[in-house]
Amino acid sequence: MLNTASIGAPRLSNYNSQEALKQYRQLGLETHINNASPHRLIQLLMEGALERLIAAQAAMERGDTATKGVLIGKTMGIISGLRSALDMNVQDTDLPENLDNLYDYMGRQLLEASMHNNVAIVVEVIGLLSTIKSGWDGIEQQV
Repeated sequence: MLNTASIGAPRLSNYNSQEALKQYRQLGLETHINNASPHRLIQLLMEGALERLIAAQAAMERGDTATKGVLIGKTMGIISGLRSALDMNVQDTDLPENLDNLYDYMGRQLLEASMHNNVAIVVEVIGLLSTIKSGWDGIEQQV
């Protein structure tokens, strides 16, 4: 068996291996994003927002205020991105305006949840965003 220490091969500490794994995942995500359709990009944004909301809920439940704040802030940024992706010039439908209002509501609710450590509000937003994502996922199957 080759002893890597004897030939000067680098050894990764636990921190370095975690950082390497994080970078590998980031590279995979970037590759996925670069090859994704606009429809898939919206799905990825919604998935990311839901993942962060679930993690924020867990942080709130264990009293980790700092992590909760970071995760809710990131989620609010994603929701803002979803709002900016809406095509408000679509004719014969109120859907873009209704989604804009719903995204605005979710953003305000998340601010309230963060300020008052209100898990129930986070759960409400998870439900709303899950419903939107479910509808969005159904569109892809029809296209």
